[in-house]
Amino acid sequence: MSVVISAQQVRKSFGRKEVLKGLNLDVHEGQVVCILGSSGSGKSTFLRTINHLESIDSGRIYFRDELIGYRPRAGKLYELGDRENARQRQRMAMVFQHFNLFGHRTALENVMEGPRRVLKQDRDEVERLARGLLERVGLADRMDAYPRQLSGGQQQRVAIARALAMRPDLILFDEPTSALDPELVAEVLSVIRSLAAEGMTMIIVTHEIAFARDVADLVVVMSDGVIIEQGGPGQVLVDPQHERTRAFLARELH
Repeated sequence: MSVVISAQQVRKSFGRKEVLKGLNLDVHEGQVVCILGSSGSGKSTFLRTINHLESIDSGRIYFRDELIGYRPRAGKLYELGDRENARQRQRMAMVFQHFNLFGHRTALENVMEGPRRVLKQDRDEVERLARGLLERVGLADRMDAYPRQLSGGQQQRVAIARALAMRPDLILFDEPTSALDPELVAEVLSVIRSLAAEGMTMIIVTHEIAFARDVADLVVVMSDGVIIEQGGPGQVLVDPQHERTRAFLARELH
């Protein structure tokens, strides 16, 4: 399987606080990677560096063979402009914790927004695509509803349909269920499970241990800005080798 994301010695600080301390991670085509760790471990910051929503201080991140966020010139790295960053992000959709839907647009219009405005695709073609995607996430009867008329789980499923509408090579999920009431979590995880079954490459920051056990090909555990353990779910979640991984799982599972 080809490497889709390669993070190499990634470091990031906010002021004097170093949040990422030299991370290395390869994500392969069709792989589902679940990133676990306590609050403040750097998980979401790392995810945001992958599509350059956060710049990095040192290291490099490649999407396939393309350097993300920067252009090398004469031995130095120069940050890309907004247009180039936007071009790179088209191939990496992101689903946020708090949905980020346009409140004045219907579910259908939210899903159509990216292909119409960014990809400049034909309206009729985009509408057919958007309707199909909303049906796929179980919202065939809510296409004309506005976000305020939808539950949190429904809003997050619209957000997933919106991500899919861009036909990305990779989807990044930042705690996709943490803002949901417990009874709504399962409907969102079900959609993500179906994407995994279809071979979508995904990186998922999550606190749902059981979900990670079910869906992940690779589980990554972060603590204090470093990756302390990674491997298959059967190894990391059943027989963790690092003491901090054991302590984290003990807290989360009790």
